[in-house]
Amino acid sequence: MCLGIPGQVVEIVDAENCLAKVEVSGVRRIISLRLLERELPEPQDWVLVHVGFAMARIDEAEALLTLAAVRQLGEAYQAEIEAFDGTSIL
Repeated sequence: MCLGIPGQVVEIVDAENCLAKVEVSGVRRIISLRLLERELPEPQDWVLVHVGFAMARIDEAEALLTLAAVRQLGEAYQAEIEAFDGTSIL
């Protein structure tokens, strides 16, 4: 199962190449912001992350509600976090 999971932007690591470090449930990874390059998120912003890309900017309330909902998926959620932890676009 592939989920879009909310992540919080920690830092922009390469603005020219639209790369940012995000944190998802305590796991930090560098992802692409290329799909949002017209309005790049900034540190502390929340984004919906799927397969190494930020798909959309979301507000904190939506992020927290979504995280609570996906945590209820149990094993599928844990597998998604493990997959996120094991990947990097760099």
